[in-house]
Amino acid sequence: MIDLRRLRVLRAVAYHGTVTAAAHALYMTPSAASQQIRALGRDLGVTLLEPHGRRVRLTAAGRSLLAHADTITEQWQHAEADLAAANASMPAGELRLCGITTAISALLAPVGERLRRQWPSVTVQIREAEPPECFDLLFAEVVDLVVTMATPDGPPATDTRFSQQPLLDDPYDLLTAPDHPLAGRTGTTLADLTAEPWILGMPGTSYRRTILALTNTAGFTPTIGHEVLEWTAVATLAGHGLGIALLPRLARLPAEPPVVRTPLSDAPSRRLLTFIRRGSRDRPALAAALGTLDEVAAGLDQ
Repeated sequence: MIDLRRLRVLRAVAYHGTVTAAAHALYMTPSAASQQIRALGRDLGVTLLEPHGRRVRLTAAGRSLLAHADTITEQWQHAEADLAAANASMPAGELRLCGITTAISALLAPVGERLRRQWPSVTVQIREAEPPECFDLLFAEVVDLVVTMATPDGPPATDTRFSQQPLLDDPYDLLTAPDHPLAGRTGTTLADLTAEPWILGMPGTSYRRTILALTNTAGFTPTIGHEVLEWTAVATLAGHGLGIALLPRLARLPAEPPVVRTPLSDAPSRRLLTFIRRGSRDRPALAAALGTLDEVAAGLDQ
């Protein structure tokens, strides 16, 4: 009999890349995680890890078992969903949602409010995280549903651990002070912004990486005037005429200082996606959340 807890450790090592990182994610010591992998190998009569430089990697047997482990985990998710549906006449229990800042304000908060009214037995918890952490939390079963933006380093559609679906496309608008020459100007393009001082996110944030990728595609590197963490700080600096920014249309801005959103004629956009663990879709509370999320997204004026 295969120990599912040991399979979980194997999957974590494959996901995080090292025994140490896997152990940290599972709240174990590295030695305990290694012991679990060795014990699993002994149960099956194979070696699952082998030295690779100063690190370890899965052997051929380990990679083969990993594919089965993902399938077993998906089937277990199906089983839990079936049991939850059979034992509840309506959605109930804890539902943990996770997303980037704009997804929370424009989508997950309204979803949580609607679920609370329609299904009082569902307890909703919402957590904010950058895309890489969102996927880590979902894999670790800390959250149940993620709404985040598509990124080059995100899980591909073929990833056997997650099920993903497109939700909506969110255009980027130019953000300026009201008296800026480009404020409200029809036909403005990314190329018109080359000489402007830019307000960007802090190094390492997905927002900064996205904006730099967009400007690079347009053929220039922006002059960075300011680096901030929050949308409110972006809007405040832009409103005072200290720089310009590209901001997703879903981002909510403070009333003061006044700023102008100007659509670009070559408006870039980001795609927001939903991610869940494969096999979990039919859990009653999660199915209700996904349906409500689609309704909220369809009602947004993009």
